[in-house]
Amino acid sequence: MRKLFIVTLLLFWVSTNAQEINWMTLEKAVEAQKTNPKKIFIDAYTVWCGPCKMLDKNTFGNKDVAKYVNENYYAVKFNAEGNETINFKDKIYKNPGFNPKSNGRNTAHELSSYFGVRAYPTMLFLDENANLLTPITGYQTPRQLEIFLKIFAKDHYKTIQSQEAFTEYATNFKHEFVE
Repeated sequence: MRKLFIVTLLLFWVSTNAQEINWMTLEKAVEAQKTNPKKIFIDAYTVWCGPCKMLDKNTFGNKDVAKYVNENYYAVKFNAEGNETINFKDKIYKNPGFNPKSNGRNTAHELSSYFGVRAYPTMLFLDENANLLTPITGYQTPRQLEIFLKIFAKDHYKTIQSQEAFTEYATNFKHEFVE
């Protein structure tokens, strides 16, 4: 009986401390912005991309990252080579060259081209009106991503006008995420 209690307690603790990012479609994120303005965070990934899978496991699986993203952004998971039809800013985006028989690389989705995605993973930051702020390309650890999540969520990017200003900001940045 004691073992059952300990296992139950452990499972409860794990479930209450585990947090996942609340992913949604881009259409739902843009719609949600109308009633509760927040920035949009897009993970542009592909199914064959190793660093994309590492990002999912190590970074997006981090409870500090998940909590911060859920509180400050609408999070969108976007297969940048997928076959999804997406209505964004009154235009339909598709992947007309999509090959459903492919087990690996596929053609880029039209929305990937719209956002200028050229490598995977790419994380896109959009403002409260769904306008692109910037892409961040490549794998990021939780602590590496933290500075970007916070610089855009808190609008600090608006005061950074040069590489020197960003370097100063980054040098003085106090990390809070635990790896």
